[in-house]
Amino acid sequence: MNLYAEYRTLVQQAIATLVAQATLPAGLATANVTVEPPRDASHGDLSTNAAMVLAKPAGTNPRALAEALAIVLRTMPGITSVDVAGPGFINLRLADSVWHAQLNAMLGTGAGYGRSTVGQGRRINVEYVSANPTGPMHMGHCRGAVVGDALAGLLAFAGWDVTKEYYINDAGGQVDTLARSAHLRYREALGETITIPEGLYPGDYLVPVGQALAAEFGDAYVNAPESDWLVLFRTRTVALMMVRIRADLALLGIVQDVYFSEAGLGGRVQEALDTLAGKGLIYEGELEKPKGETSDDWEPRPQTLFRSTQFGDDQDRAMRKSNGSWTYFAGDVAYHWDKLTRHYDALVNIFGADHAGYVKRVTAAVKALSDGRVPLDIKIVNLVKLMRAGEPVKMSKRSGNFVTLDEVVEEVGKDVVRFVMLTKRPESPMDFDFAHVVEQSRENPVFYVQYAHARIASLGRKVVEAGIALPEPDLALLDPDELGVIKMAANFPRIVEQSAEAREPHRIAFYLGDLAAAFHSQWNAGNDDAARRFVLADRPDLTAARLAMARAVGQVIRNGLAVIGVAAAEELH
Repeated sequence: MNLYAEYRTLVQQAIATLVAQATLPAGLATANVTVEPPRDASHGDLSTNAAMVLAKPAGTNPRALAEALAIVLRTMPGITSVDVAGPGFINLRLADSVWHAQLNAMLGTGAGYGRSTVGQGRRINVEYVSANPTGPMHMGHCRGAVVGDALAGLLAFAGWDVTKEYYINDAGGQVDTLARSAHLRYREALGETITIPEGLYPGDYLVPVGQALAAEFGDAYVNAPESDWLVLFRTRTVALMMVRIRADLALLGIVQDVYFSEAGLGGRVQEALDTLAGKGLIYEGELEKPKGETSDDWEPRPQTLFRSTQFGDDQDRAMRKSNGSWTYFAGDVAYHWDKLTRHYDALVNIFGADHAGYVKRVTAAVKALSDGRVPLDIKIVNLVKLMRAGEPVKMSKRSGNFVTLDEVVEEVGKDVVRFVMLTKRPESPMDFDFAHVVEQSRENPVFYVQYAHARIASLGRKVVEAGIALPEPDLALLDPDELGVIKMAANFPRIVEQSAEAREPHRIAFYLGDLAAAFHSQWNAGNDDAARRFVLADRPDLTAARLAMARAVGQVIRNGLAVIGVAAAEELH
């Protein structure tokens, strides 16, 4: 029920009419024709750029074409007036009955209002978090986790078949370090006093891991050589840390579909290399000296290289080192090759700002491996600075050197964390102030949206308390300001589709803030003028109409919050 898509279809029909009349030539590309709300609501309900887009290829004047389109559009259902503005924009006004129908659709469709089919059931993989299993989730992971999960929810709501994936970085030196750290905690659990040397992981989060290892193996590996226990402890410790990580993510309402092990890539690296070699994209060569390296520090060496510059990268990338071992990038290539063999139609990766330098090379690899058929969209998520009443928060009660995700969720709640992470574009730095995010004020977007929904929920209770018997709502009783709120709510399906196409779930949070503000404005008008209140004991007919409007707005707020994984509050305390 996307009103804007429906009227875009009518605009397309008007264009087809002009083609049939030979006013326009056949075969014009209309993909860029849009129907949107005008920037200024006083100009009308809808605006289309059709004349501006088609005039040049049609060899005509935009204003003249707009006038011709306006004549046809004035004959179409639901349109009460058509005005041509400026060089050729067309503004439409719709009958109140159109907006009444939208209100009824919001109530009738319920949780499905705004759901789209633009994804057409295509398969998309969204990979996010993908943190090393060397510690618990902390606030450095939180923003990417929320952005990825909200994007997955948005894409599913827009008709995509979504796989949510976590790439476990369980290969390489860091997991050997983890295993050695866990071995110390294992010995500690068996009664030994330990000192954690520099270079190992000192966090207390490994204490229960050591206890679990002691319970499983007893003292069998206390004095055993490292070669006897390193692989075993690495496997067990990673598994135990992933239990903790999944539990941490579950606190945010995040459960991913696939947990892919880097250690399980196996022969995929060679497969990916052979695939690229078969396309003539692998060669033996030497890379140029990196920027900042001096001649004394740099010695050119032959390596196996991928011609990534052919796909937009800044330089070709090494796949195999001169000693024969695979590079870290080769593992990335192999992982994305594995994704491609699972036949996705599109891929999305959520990267932290520290991985921004990998965007071009990974994108180049996917282009090369898929022959450009599978798009990869990499979203960069910037840092979150934790604050308390304006002062930086650096230390944790539990980990000693970072604030864990579970500490934050425990203090402010899942819904607050999720919504706040979407109140800025992900590439922008963010301050997360513990005091501000729980503040009950208009300046707090989480509270402001939740408060709108709670106010709407309270109206039904007020009607019951007042003993008002409501008739069927007569929506014609709604005044232009009240209808304006419905017009904003009817924008939700369009926002869903645009947000999904742009892969930007924060747009949903922004929109909900605007819709909540519009509703609060109506509520506050009743504080100044008693006749503007939603519940009027002497006007059950007007009360019924206003409650229908409020409930429709509440349904849209619930739907929007559900898309981004946030519950709607019935009451605020």
